[in-house]
Amino acid sequence: MRRLTALVLDIILIALATLCADFIRNDFQVSLARFVALGPYLALSIGAAACVLPLAGLHRSVWRYSALSDYVRILVASALVVVAAVALGFTVNRLAGVARSLPVLQLLLIGAFLGSTRLFMRLRHNARLRRSARPKIGEVPQAAGVRKTVLLVGLNHLTDLYLSSVAEFVPGRISVAGLLGRERHTGRTVHGVPVLGMPEQIADVLRDLEVRGVHVDLILVTSTFEALSLEAQTALRNVEASTSVSLEFIAERLGLHERADVHATGLEASSDKLSRRASIDPRLSIDEAERSTLIRRPYWRIKRGCDVLASLTLLLVAAPFLPLLVLVVAWDVGLPLMFSQQRPGLGGAPFKVFKLRTMLAAHDHSGQRVPDHLRSSALGHFLRRSRLDELPQLFNILRGDMSFVGPRPLLPVDQPLGDVTRLLVRPGLTGWAQISGGRSISPEDKAALDLWYLKNASLALDMRILVGTLLILVRGERRNDRAIEVARLVPKAIDKPGSSPMFRSAADATDAIGKKAA
Repeated sequence: MRRLTALVLDIILIALATLCADFIRNDFQVSLARFVALGPYLALSIGAAACVLPLAGLHRSVWRYSALSDYVRILVASALVVVAAVALGFTVNRLAGVARSLPVLQLLLIGAFLGSTRLFMRLRHNARLRRSARPKIGEVPQAAGVRKTVLLVGLNHLTDLYLSSVAEFVPGRISVAGLLGRERHTGRTVHGVPVLGMPEQIADVLRDLEVRGVHVDLILVTSTFEALSLEAQTALRNVEASTSVSLEFIAERLGLHERADVHATGLEASSDKLSRRASIDPRLSIDEAERSTLIRRPYWRIKRGCDVLASLTLLLVAAPFLPLLVLVVAWDVGLPLMFSQQRPGLGGAPFKVFKLRTMLAAHDHSGQRVPDHLRSSALGHFLRRSRLDELPQLFNILRGDMSFVGPRPLLPVDQPLGDVTRLLVRPGLTGWAQISGGRSISPEDKAALDLWYLKNASLALDMRILVGTLLILVRGERRNDRAIEVARLVPKAIDKPGSSPMFRSAADATDAIGKKAA
């Protein structure tokens, strides 16, 4: 039944393409006489389509999975339909009432109509996948703390198949950091994934990704080992031997190729790497009932509206000064001007935090790491201290990756195992943990402060955090032991939707706990 429906839709599209071709040919003028004159040729085109399309098999393909071969068949079928219609029309009435340019326009429009409908269905399907994978407020990551980051080596049909499969079946659970292909492909993208270099440069690429906050768990080779150059083979073996990054050959996993020296699957190495990461105190978490209550709080929608309005306003205010700031950065550290790091965001979905560069490259020309104190200048220190280097994060806020106030996004390697609470909302440009000690407090204290913020978030608290951030810019970071103590002692009950926050401030919480103890 679905195949018959697809065939009927294609025939209708061919009829519409024929009418549009005649409409264009006659300078967009519509008349009954022209329609009547076109009638025989239109009928012959429909009859030719009814015969050609089933033979081409277009109705048997699933439109949302259309591939290049489908579009080639569309072109061939379109040409056959037009040729058959012209031949039949010439035999029946010598193409009376049909302009000589009409078949050419008809061919172009038939191909466009049939191809665009399939392309639309494919884009619509991909958009649905992206929407379904988009994290929501309060959503717990499916694989919190074990999200796998993959680096692909090779650019071929297996690469295309793998990227398409990841996007459809495991969106958000596997992050592809980039591709390594041929030199002429460097700087381009495949399915939105950048080609970072060649396989021979894998060690340099891994170092650069690490600086950007991307820690690769698995190197997946889509070509055979023998197809790689000797230099690339040596580079892969060195990386496998000297790091905990796993190495897999997808052709071998699929049974398409066998090799004597089988490499490790990478699962053990990934597990070992995860086991070395810090675990969070299970008491600093919320249960399912509290999470449902957290999600239903109307403040999160209000907060998002405030973020959009404030980020737009600040971008307009900063617009006249951004060119000057960019010139200063270019003069100080050169190109590129922007620096990005991948961080886990809402629902654990990775996103890039953008900053203006304030330091020189992390490695010199020989690949040696440069100490941080040699990479930064007085100007760079001023930009970091004043937070001017974080102005590009206003775009992150406008896009919905971040909020002005929330848990500060950590590097993936610093994200404690089991700590999904801080991933239930959008990460913040600043937060309760940042004004309560920032870099001077432990990950456990940060987790407690972030949890306390989630349970007490309000407009008043957000304004207090923003004011506290401005004070930090003037006097520097100061540890607030009282706020940390309150965050660790505060009860775990979350307010019901519509009620006021549990406490307006750390001081209120301390007073309440003191009264309860008394």
